[in-house]
Amino acid sequence: MTLDPLLLELLVCPQDKGPLWYLADEECLYNPRLRRRYPIREGIPVLLVEEAEGADDTEHARLEALTSGPSARLTGRPASEGGASGQPAF
Repeated sequence: MTLDPLLLELLVCPQDKGPLWYLADEECLYNPRLRRRYPIREGIPVLLVEEAEGADDTEHARLEALTSGPSARLTGRPASEGGASGQPAF
């Protein structure tokens, strides 16, 4: 299940308020700055800091590689501003 594009424009990390990577195939939202993975359960993003999963170096590298894939999208900004693809300016 994919998330609504308008919803993706609004979603940001609850801790640092920065954009997240929506990884549809992984059913998660990922913050590479804090190395936190937020699950998507039954089509609903769970953006609670206490529910986030940490990513070790190996998992971080794996998730970072997925951000260049076709099912990845950067949240927190409209697709017309780079939200649909491309690397974030972190």
